Amino acid sequence: MTAKQWLLTDHEKGVYVEQLTLGPEQVGGNASGYVVSKYRCYGGLQDGVDVLKVSTGRFLFFVLPTRGMGIWQGSVDGHSIGWKSPVQGPIHPHFVPIGEPSGLGWLDGFDELLVRCGLENNGAPDFDDSGRLVYPLHGRIANRAAHRVAVEIDGDTGEIAISGEVDDVRFHFAKLRLKTTIRTHVGETRLTIHDEIVNLSDSSATAQMLYHVNLGPPFLESGSQLVAPVEQVAPRSEDAVAGLDTWTEIAGEKAGFREEVYFAKLHGDEQAQSEVLMKNRNATLGVGLRFNLGQLPYFTLWKNTTAKADGYTTGMEPATNFPNQRSFETKHNRVITIPPGGNYKMDLTLEIHTTLEAVAQREAAIAKLQATAPAKVMRQPIPQWCSPS
Repeated sequence: MTAKQWLLTDHEKGVYVEQLTLGPEQVGGNASGYVVSKYRCYGGLQDGVDVLKVSTGRFLFFVLPTRGMGIWQGSVDGHSIGWKSPVQGPIHPHFVPIGEPSGLGWLDGFDELLVRCGLENNGAPDFDDSGRLVYPLHGRIANRAAHRVAVEIDGDTGEIAISGEVDDVRFHFAKLRLKTTIRTHVGETRLTIHDEIVNLSDSSATAQMLYHVNLGPPFLESGSQLVAPVEQVAPRSEDAVAGLDTWTEIAGEKAGFREEVYFAKLHGDEQAQSEVLMKNRNATLGVGLRFNLGQLPYFTLWKNTTAKADGYTTGMEPATNFPNQRSFETKHNRVITIPPGGNYKMDLTLEIHTTLEAVAQREAAIAKLQATAPAKVMRQPIPQWCSPS
């Protein structure tokens, strides 16, 4: 049989579906044990947020069309994935003051497992010489609602695809569109994201993208460890220098902990494919990311192991650049240029591992990449990588 598609939102066609439940009875075919449902939140700061709940039978995750098609949270075989932010999300973008003078308003809505940072900028707030905010923290795409959303399910192969389009557009300025498809299969514990940044303008455009993938317990705990095929790594600032010898190791919660950030370039295979893994203390659970270094050549580890009440988490962040101010990244040629009507494509796979054997298999694959050459550890921030401000 052929796949069936349901259009949930389309501004041009005047389509909006508030509630929907799809399973084998609606789709047909041989696949079973899955459910895709759509609902809308009401009340409080969540009011108006659309949510797509996807279950493969083992893997449950939530897509947020109202928040840039991010992945809110999930679970696999009863293990929660994501983290517990002090922010009680998902927060509607109406309540996130992106443009406030501090440049930090983005944090008012931050609680996702996977949140995109971009499209104009993806790093620290950037100010002009007069102190006026030019680019806010992590950009605007996570606080833009999709204008088109669709679900496609193949009842024979068991493939589930969620697609969306989100614009990051301002008159006289950026004219960028994110086109995304999130795919998974019945019974699997992974999802694959295919993203395109499209330049809608007849003039060249510049862009950035960073995937902020954030974990908490039980995948993150005292003794958890990042496994990555590191070519070169450096602390972002003097604050991170003291932790450099244990930069891949995760500590237990510590009230008042000041974040530590490490910038890295990774090894890849002959096709530039690379991967990283966060494993728990006993290596019985892990979350892996796979991506292509030709698309996402830079990697950041953000350690925020503060008290659980304050947001105990760590972020694995593949990106087109390091998350410094956009002006700094422009100076060092780490900004994408997209021709008129052109696009920039990126692929990211997130996979959950729930056995000792599965974690060991991914560690072995990463060790093979690391065998290319030992990691080069820089003892101080690199001026070309790390903004001094």
